[in-house]
Amino acid sequence: MKSHAAILTAVVSLAFGWGIEAANGEEWGTLKGRFVYDGEPPKEQAIPTDKEPMCAKHKVVNEELVVNRENHGLKNVVVFVSSKKVKEHPDYKKSAGDKVTIDNNGCRFEPHIVAMTLSQTLEIKNSDPFSHNSNLAPLGDEGINPVLTQDATYDYKFHKIQKLPVPVACNIHTWMKGYIVVKDNPYIAVSDADGNFELKDLPAEELEFTVWQEKAGWLVARSDWDKKKATFKMKIKPGDGNDLGEIKVSPKLFEKK
Repeated sequence: MKSHAAILTAVVSLAFGWGIEAANGEEWGTLKGRFVYDGEPPKEQAIPTDKEPMCAKHKVVNEELVVNRENHGLKNVVVFVSSKKVKEHPDYKKSAGDKVTIDNNGCRFEPHIVAMTLSQTLEIKNSDPFSHNSNLAPLGDEGINPVLTQDATYDYKFHKIQKLPVPVACNIHTWMKGYIVVKDNPYIAVSDADGNFELKDLPAEELEFTVWQEKAGWLVARSDWDKKKATFKMKIKPGDGNDLGEIKVSPKLFEKK
């Protein structure tokens, strides 16, 4: 049998080890919420594509402001952690070297907004049966403008994080536009068709978050968010108990200034 001293030493070691783990932020939580357009949803704006017969068969619409007419969910709102040197959950290492794809598909970019980390590779693809170009000009980084025939791909590596989402455009089909969000941590979310977003496995500590939307720009949706920095801070609790609920977004925030 182990001596009382040995048992006591083991218990103290476990407790000490747990204390270090907790102090180092080894607990993780998930933040979620739902962006809701607080007004009558705008009508869908069809984009004329008659100049390109191959695009005429596709339903192409302006994606600058996309609102679900049934539940007022606001799509394509970007939420990301803007705290410096944020601790990353070990599971994110599995995708750190992945390729992230944006596709020229149906005469639009799919997805409209791509979220990725600096360590990942952007794959630009063309699934349409005719050519597109993909013009990308990140600030302080190398610009590209490859012409892609059907099923062609082009890999691109960013060398600097981007403060603003980087536009990608097709100069052949001038209505086509998408965005690439490039950060140094994996905590980036884009709201879905119902306005929902989720950031998984955040460190259980106080974090700063920034919100962006294509038409509004930096989005300050709530009165308790920082209007100057367009950020909000939140103490993340371990587990799933970090729910912002419905975040009502005033239509005034999308008015041209």
